[in-house]
Amino acid sequence: MTQPLPIESIRDVRAHLAEVVERADRDDVPTVITRRGKEVAAVVSIEVLRKYQEWEEREINRIIDERMANPAPGIPIEHIMRESLARGE
Repeated sequence: MTQPLPIESIRDVRAHLAEVVERADRDDVPTVITRRGKEVAAVVSIEVLRKYQEWEEREINRIIDERMANPAPGIPIEHIMRESLARGE
């Protein structure tokens, strides 16, 4: 079972940013950052970010290939991006 992620306010993170970065890098534990109680960002390891970017590119290419194989009226890239992100959730 997945452990809950640490959640900290941006104010608290400022006080110990090096520790938050070290936790992401060394322990592969992301930290969710909040502003006024709303989740707005996360600190993740560079490896996690790169894996996400690779996945996103593969997913976009897969959707494009799927659409090219089944031609239909044009679809704005914004819709493709939205669909890609929705599938990853």
